[in-house]
Amino acid sequence: MTTLRQFEYLVTVVDTGSFTRAAELLHVTQPALSHQVRALEKAVGGPLLERLPRAVRPTPMGRAVLPHARAALADAERLRAAALSAAGLAGGELELATVYSVSLGLLPPVLRAWRAAHPKVRIRLREFAHTEDLRAAMTAGQADVAVGPLPTGWEGPIRELGTEEFVLVLPSDDPEGADGPEGLGRPDGAPVPLAALAGRDWVHYAPGNGLADVLDAACAEAGFRPGVAVRTEQTAAAPLLAAAGLGPALVPANIVPPGFDGLVRRPEPPVRRPLVAYTRTRPDALTTAFVELLSRRVRLLPDIAAGAAAGGADGGTTGGAKGGTAGSADVPTDGFS
Repeated sequence: MTTLRQFEYLVTVVDTGSFTRAAELLHVTQPALSHQVRALEKAVGGPLLERLPRAVRPTPMGRAVLPHARAALADAERLRAAALSAAGLAGGELELATVYSVSLGLLPPVLRAWRAAHPKVRIRLREFAHTEDLRAAMTAGQADVAVGPLPTGWEGPIRELGTEEFVLVLPSDDPEGADGPEGLGRPDGAPVPLAALAGRDWVHYAPGNGLADVLDAACAEAGFRPGVAVRTEQTAAAPLLAAAGLGPALVPANIVPPGFDGLVRRPEPPVRRPLVAYTRTRPDALTTAFVELLSRRVRLLPDIAAGAAAGGADGGTTGGAKGGTAGSADVPTDGFS
């Protein structure tokens, strides 16, 4: 097998025309240099250098190999420069993986701030429908950092970002969500018991979407299985379909769009899940800088949902299977300092 070191030795011998001079420039002994050149000749299947009494010149095979050796060395230097540039945050590429709801609700303002601070760093965004798909992609090395619900049994570094709150979305004239005497007499912004919606058909999610598990687990805790009016693969469509009257929807509060004209109410019991950033190994400087900015800029509860989701009775986070809401256990935060 050929190596970059062997290519470097070959190029230096040809450029200097001398093993002695090449050994001096490379800070190696002449026998070591000769040994590596012979190993390269053995690997490519023939002599690359003609040893003359007072000089060294490439053979025809050597002249054929030489441009490729120079190109390999140039590529290696470009790789090294790119790595150094990325470490200094002057350039490079960050591969970011997340789930659809986080990409929709949390990341746009974070990525805008990152772009303003580091305009030469490219972001490659990979989006997944399910928490387990996200975890599998990270395990397979498809991204530098993942942002999403806390993965079960993850052994790499984790940075806690906060708790994501879910809200109920209803049409503006829905009696279950109405305030005061016009509806059920609930105080303004009071939570809506999930059990009160047990007889409804819901705006549900496609089976491969992790939010389907969140809804099923929340309803199971409230003592019922939700009926289905419609299933959507698009997370952003759920609140719009609910506001249009197709049925109640349970959505992350941060995906409710500005100017939304449906009712937004906190469910009882509350539905929450911790969100984290995680990597396989201790992150490099570029990844660490992104996670630090993410932890400062991430906004889990937008203004439109703050009134609905703030306050209320205490309640544990809804448990769930694959992709469901996570429990309230402590989240490890090692590895990003």
